[in-house]
Amino acid sequence: MSYHNPPTTPRKSATFDEYAMSEIRRAAATGIYDIRGSGAKRKVPHFDDLLFLGASISRYPLEGYREKCDTTVVLGTRFAKKPIELKIPITVAGMSFGSLSGPAKEALGRGATLSGTSTTTGDGGMTEEERGHSKQLVYQYLPSRYGMNPRDLRRADAIEIVVGQGAKPGGGGMLLGQKISDRVAEMRTLPKGIDQRSACRHPDWTGPDDLEIKILEIREITDWEKPIYVKVGGARPYYDTALAVKAGADVVVLDGMQGGTAATQEVFIEHVGQPTLACIRPAVKALQDLGMHRKVQLIVSGGIRNGADVAKALALGADAVSVGTAALIALGDNDPRWEDEYQKLGTTAGAYDDWHEGKDPAGITTQDVELMKRVDPIAAGRRLANYLKVMTLEAQTIARACGKNHLHNLEPEDLCALSIEAAAMAGVPLAGTSWVPGKGPF
Repeated sequence: MSYHNPPTTPRKSATFDEYAMSEIRRAAATGIYDIRGSGAKRKVPHFDDLLFLGASISRYPLEGYREKCDTTVVLGTRFAKKPIELKIPITVAGMSFGSLSGPAKEALGRGATLSGTSTTTGDGGMTEEERGHSKQLVYQYLPSRYGMNPRDLRRADAIEIVVGQGAKPGGGGMLLGQKISDRVAEMRTLPKGIDQRSACRHPDWTGPDDLEIKILEIREITDWEKPIYVKVGGARPYYDTALAVKAGADVVVLDGMQGGTAATQEVFIEHVGQPTLACIRPAVKALQDLGMHRKVQLIVSGGIRNGADVAKALALGADAVSVGTAALIALGDNDPRWEDEYQKLGTTAGAYDDWHEGKDPAGITTQDVELMKRVDPIAAGRRLANYLKVMTLEAQTIARACGKNHLHNLEPEDLCALSIEAAAMAGVPLAGTSWVPGKGPF
């Protein structure tokens, strides 16, 4: 008598999944690494892993139609003569002209102004579109120094010294030659049509002591009027925040690995840095240890999508948040109405991340003259303003449910976590327990 094993369903490797194998095949065929934007795509603990504890008997809520919930925030109160006053604690992150089109930069400025908040130049210098339509504009001072000049430093409302970014802490960005048009080349003092890679370190930077010197130089150039931000990627948030404060920063911008509209290597985006959720509490702890929490403001970015994310970031100790990818989506990027054209590029709406190639059907991440015409900066600016308004209303709704009359009154005590990992990162109890991993009994 013979025995045969019954047929089984073929089992694919969890380690060598379809995407991993496709990357191996692509690397073997081309001999070059993959470049993209859009931040980390792997699933990591995020704001969705936290829940708010609304009021009931032990707390009482605020009545939404009768009791105020303030949303204002002032940035740069430490040393600047002219701090930035915002109506909402949501700002627009730095995205360069070059990576974005001129009409897209104008739309960001228009939307931010309608919402009573600020936008940020990004690498590549200040465009007249963005300056002309941004009531409050933050000028990014990057290692590349592209477009940097004292006149624009003085025209800005704040200066953001970029030391690191969430998608690539320790690494520089890329701008392919097809996006370096005549205007981009002139602004960046680059040859037209030639690939460029931004520096990963400031040319006059040999250690943290140099940051203090650089901040003082910029304060002298701007007559101590402008708030000085320092932006760091989510790598060592406690020490980086502490050093930025000791160097004299007015504001610290902390960018987690889910952030990143700029292009860099896929392997870098997915394997360097920490999740945004893991970065906030160490940064807040550094501010508290130095007696500077709320005196030096903390802006958190990287994967902020809705009002709940805003409220959770503020409850964990941030003063404000910043949006980049979400702002581009609000303008019209990755819109399904361009699905046929995304398909021709070998992708789909919602997954398109080859922004560096300059072929964006939505006309937002391109320098193609014809594609840019698809962006109506007035209409796109209104969409961004609508989005920021909704986010603010959502955050207010949550704050009122927790009994808070200002978004800044939200606190870790208002939160619980759905997983041990999120509880440990956020420093809040696991739902249904009083246990904070590493801080007490179960």
